[in-house]
This record gives sequence, structure tokens and C-alpha cells, in this order.
Amino acid sequence: MNEAFPLIRLRDRGGWLVGRDGVVVALFIHRDHTEVAPAIWRAIETYRRVIPAGALNWYTSDDGDMVPLDDAGWEHNRQEVIDCLGGGGRTAELRESPSETGGYQVEYYGRLLNSPFHDAPVTALAFTFPTEYLQRHGAEHLRTLAFELARELPFNFGYASPAIVSTQGSWASGNWNSTEALLARYPGLDAPHVTRFSSILGTRALGPHWLTFLGQPLLGQLGGIDALRNVLPFPEASLLPMDGDRVLVTLDDWPDPIDTQEKAIPPQYRALARLMEPFLFRYEGEEKELPLYQQDMNRWIRRFLQP
Repeated sequence: MNEAFPLIRLRDRGGWLVGRDGVVVALFIHRDHTEVAPAIWRAIETYRRVIPAGALNWYTSDDGDMVPLDDAGWEHNRQEVIDCLGGGGRTAELRESPSETGGYQVEYYGRLLNSPFHDAPVTALAFTFPTEYLQRHGAEHLRTLAFELARELPFNFGYASPAIVSTQGSWASGNWNSTEALLARYPGLDAPHVTRFSSILGTRALGPHWLTFLGQPLLGQLGGIDALRNVLPFPEASLLPMDGDRVLVTLDDWPDPIDTQEKAIPPQYRALARLMEPFLFRYEGEEKELPLYQQDMNRWIRRFLQP
């Protein structure tokens, strides 16, 4: 078991827990949610079966309130995901706690690609696990599970990574100095904001991660599996082809936050980042004229390209 994971507990001004250490599995599917809804629900059911009983206790209702996730609530969310007759988007948010970030949660944002309300919409699905789950079951178990969660989904891009687990990117409301220090020290640590990227990612990527899922059209733009083999001749890296012209790239045996106080960034991360560079998400415009958070995001996504 790798001991490199930092213990993270980020709190907002009211003392509520808004970020903690864990692992995130996020998948971005450049399809209308109407095309993938049954497979999305099967992935959510798979996740529910493998996590501890009672780990998901609450969900976001239609009016935005948090309500208990009983059998009726589970059926409500099933209908929200698979009922595609009414048009528009779909949302399912399942949580461990109604008020604080827990280790287990599901975020699903079903989009229509022609939506006038989003710049570059993409259907997005994310699952989180506390670090304790990884420590208990091991990295190979989590890798196999991530593969199973993604197996039926025609993703364009996805990843699994050590992360500051949060609810709807709530890590940003914690002590920013603490968050900034964590991200500066641990470039392998993700700060996920799935709801934001479901509106703006389109067919682009968010950089290399411990597990990187690549599908079409992104995989073709990168040059296919042969191009990946050429740039990743490292013993730690492996490629697992998937049906539907997709691939799972593994960059290390263990999900590594990469503590730069202890070691350099592994070369396989930099190599994959260089291949992906033309297709990484970027807020457009003159960099110095962008809002500060957009400048920070552009730099963060390109962190493995920096000296």
C-alpha cells in the first residue's frame, strides 16, 4: 500500500467540510444524454453495489433541496436519468451527507449537445471514493472497477485520479491558501468540478491522470493507440484497448498524488501531456485579460507541461 496520500480536510468559513482526500472517476461523453441514459443508470447501479451499504443517503430533489435517499428516492433518480421524453438536461446528485462533502457521491449531468444554455456541453458522470476504500481494496481493484464503470459508455475523455473530493467543486469555497498549497505540492491531485466542465469541455481533454480514458474523436486526434504506444515506452505505463475504439491508459501501478517535495514528476505524465497538448481544454482569450480563476485553470490543466 502506498502511503503518499495526504490527509485533506478543507472547511469553509462556517466550519463545514467542503473537501477531503479520495479518488474520483469522471467520464465525459460527447453524446446527447438520450443516447446513453440506460448505460448511465447501469453504471450508477454498479457503483451502488460495490460501496458500503448506506453510503449514499441523500439526493438533490427537483426543487434543489436535499432529501433522504429511500427506495422512492432511488426510483425518482432512475426516472430522472432514463426518462428522456421531456427534452432538456438531466441531473442526478447522490451524496453521503446532506450538508458536508462525504467520501461517496455520484454526480450526473445529462446534456443535449445543441443546448443553447451551454458553451460546449458534454454529458458527464462522476463517482468518488474515500482514500480508505483504496487502502482497503487496493489499486488493482479500483482500476478494474473504473474500467467496469466506463465499459458501456462511449466516452470521449475520462480519468481516475487522487483528488480533493468535493460536492459540485465545493473545494473552491475552502481556505484557498491551503488548497493552493496542496495543488502546488501534489500535481497528481485532481480538483474536480464536473458540473462546470459538463457545460464547457466539449471534445477536449483535461490532461493526463493515473487512469486516462480516451475515446472518439479524441483518441483519433491523438493518433490512435499506436501513437500512445510510441510516446509511452515506460515500464509503469500500460494500454488496455476497449470495445468501440477506446482505450484505458494506466500511468502507474498506484494512484500517485506525486509529492514534489519527495520526487520529480514521472516522465510518463509529461510524455502524455505533450501528446495531448493541442487538445487540452483552455479558456479562450488573451491570457492576461481573462479572469484570474480562468488563468489559474489554464495553467493547472497544463501543469505537466511546465518545467
